[in-house]
Amino acid sequence: MTNHFVDYKNADAILMIGSNTAENHPMAMRWIGRAKAERGAKLIVVDPRFSRSAAKADLWVPIRPGTDIPFLLGLINYAIQNNLYHHDYVVNYTNASYLVNPEFKFADGLFSGATTKDGKFSYDTSSWQYQKDGDAIRKDPTLQNPNCVFQILKRHVSVYDIPTVCKITGAPEDAVRQAYEIFCATGKPDKTGCLIYCMGVTQHTYGTQNCRATCMVQLLLGNVGRPGGGVNPQRGQSNVQGACDIGILYHVLPGYVGVPDAAKHPTLKDYIEKETPKSGYWTNKPKFLVSMLKAWYGDKATPENDFCYAWLPKLDGKDQSHIAIFERMAEGKVQGFFSWGQNPLVAGPSAAQEAEAMENLEWLVVVDPFESETAAFWKRPGADPKKIKTEVFLLPVAVSYEKEGTITNSGRWIQYRWKAVNPPGEAKSDIWIADRLFKAIRKEYQSGGRFPEPIVNLVWNYDKPGQDEPDINKICLEVNGYTVADGKPLASFAQLKDDGTTACGSWVYTGYWAADPDLQVVNCKRRNRTDKTGLGLYPKWSFAWPLNRRIVYNRGAADPAGRPWDPERALFTWDGTKWVTNDVPDFNAKVPPDQSAKAPFIMLPEGQGRLFAPGVKDGPLPTHYEPVESPVRNPLYKQQTNPLAKIPSGIFRRLAATASPEYPYIMTTHRLLEHYHTGSLTRNSPRLVELMPEAFVTISPSLAAKLGIKAGDEVIVSTARGEVKCKANVLPIVRPFKINGQEVEVVAMPWHWGYQGLSRGASANYLTPSVGDANTNIQESKAFLCNVRKA
Repeated sequence: MTNHFVDYKNADAILMIGSNTAENHPMAMRWIGRAKAERGAKLIVVDPRFSRSAAKADLWVPIRPGTDIPFLLGLINYAIQNNLYHHDYVVNYTNASYLVNPEFKFADGLFSGATTKDGKFSYDTSSWQYQKDGDAIRKDPTLQNPNCVFQILKRHVSVYDIPTVCKITGAPEDAVRQAYEIFCATGKPDKTGCLIYCMGVTQHTYGTQNCRATCMVQLLLGNVGRPGGGVNPQRGQSNVQGACDIGILYHVLPGYVGVPDAAKHPTLKDYIEKETPKSGYWTNKPKFLVSMLKAWYGDKATPENDFCYAWLPKLDGKDQSHIAIFERMAEGKVQGFFSWGQNPLVAGPSAAQEAEAMENLEWLVVVDPFESETAAFWKRPGADPKKIKTEVFLLPVAVSYEKEGTITNSGRWIQYRWKAVNPPGEAKSDIWIADRLFKAIRKEYQSGGRFPEPIVNLVWNYDKPGQDEPDINKICLEVNGYTVADGKPLASFAQLKDDGTTACGSWVYTGYWAADPDLQVVNCKRRNRTDKTGLGLYPKWSFAWPLNRRIVYNRGAADPAGRPWDPERALFTWDGTKWVTNDVPDFNAKVPPDQSAKAPFIMLPEGQGRLFAPGVKDGPLPTHYEPVESPVRNPLYKQQTNPLAKIPSGIFRRLAATASPEYPYIMTTHRLLEHYHTGSLTRNSPRLVELMPEAFVTISPSLAAKLGIKAGDEVIVSTARGEVKCKANVLPIVRPFKINGQEVEVVAMPWHWGYQGLSRGASANYLTPSVGDANTNIQESKAFLCNVRKA
């Protein structure tokens, strides 16, 4: 999130799309309620279902699952056509004025450079690049040049007028027009609008482009870097933000430093030369990487041996994402699998096929408080345990209140959490398990083995005399960073160096373990509620990365002359000689405002927000594609689906055809307030099971009447992946949509259930397709085809 939950209270309008905050982030609704009560803010909820959030909204806009891009590009078109965009922000703080290669084109759903060779589609992106004079990008500040980004965008979105948007999405025209009017009003300099999204936006084969569209809306309206604004993706579960920050994703190291590629980056010099941009804050990438290597390998890491870069794991050209791993597992190419804090046989797409793939494993380790569906895959309904040779190890782990450490929320606040009680029985903390596991592995490698150096030389000195648990203070200090000579914690990542004199586990966290001189505690343990501005910044409560900055890209909060767009919500003001600051500047505050205004988005090489993004694999601009499984042809273009969507192989390639008569309805999945994620915690809680006792599918009264189904009847829900049995929930919170003249029913199903626990039932993920986004390979769980029949 660029902002924070508390900051919602500063908004004049809130656009919630692909999110059900009232149910999945209920505490955040407090601040939305504050905005409505104190500022008269309007809440717009865009959702196929009349969700609990929609029930609290000033305006509900129902759209067909998978059509977020037409709705958002329609909003952009409306803002441009009615001159409602924030002109000065767009000209000065985005790449709207940049000139693009005149060869760039878009036609019939494809961008220039599209080629197909040996049945494989790809893009040559050379025509997507900026025009340059030497290293300088050519610009047109008047925004009139036909090759400037603004004019390209204007042409691109012109097809998305309100009637066309409604033809694709099925939304009522009056609701769409009203939504556009309300949110585009935040394009006025003294107004701000907050945009919230969740998995309903991301889990599509064009999920990255969905996210891009939300960013483009906020850039066009001047809502990034400002109180009450921002692009705010509420994370899917607790501390997933912290997990990403610390390097849980396969393609990034801690702090979002890219993992080296073995072919492209055989040496540290190769990596630095090829991956370090010439401008923007990522010019400091060598400092971040070298300091991380120094933290990992200590005295062994020297300038003479490239700081042990050769020991760093590198990508081998293979996709290592969730979907790809299970494909290889099905092919018998994976022998062992650690499932740690994860339950893929409830959470993963095509879960029935994933269970089948797991039968090829030689061993499985599951770290979980309960015996989850993944741990019990060998005895799942329909399985023959005698034929499954996998050796399963279940390690009981402490739950959140039985261990201590930091947790990072969606708004980037790193908060220390103390242990309340000891875990029961043999359960241990994650840190204890990781510590013992590594020591056992290291012991094996000390006796020899293939490439032992990275293991036996890794710094692992977290023991605490007289204690069974590793010393969390040592771990946190290493993550924070310290000077090698004296071991003192660093206060800022600006102190990091690439000469081996500093060590740091994750550069974005630098400062969280430094001491606050006033409160006499490390920053992430602070609990001071002082908020002098009244904006909800709370600078002495916890620590927000980076550098305790509460709103990122906050140079956008003031105009190029340093005047706040809205003096009542001022983050920064230039008084003629210096900046008066209410937040940590995300820009060089030592220079006059006209200079810092040139690069308000400091993490990008061009320093400007990208309305046009030439680095995105499936196109520099979002455009409408249908989901891989759709009941209709693409109403706009000949190109039906994202040409770079990742289509699975083998047992996972079970997909319904477009407009399949066998699967005539659209299914979307969702979560519930009463259950958490895969339910392995909440479905073992009697009180929560009593509140929400069993799995169900929600169908509209019109579909129920057509099928002769009553509320509470058992039904069979089927897709090309298989079928499940559950109860019917007949309510008008879902409704049919008229798409290009054709009426299509939508059904909705939660995915928290499985075959373990106190409450057992069908998970919607037994039905979801294992198809992936072109950039991230996230699964398409929010729009696919199904059938429903009475059991």
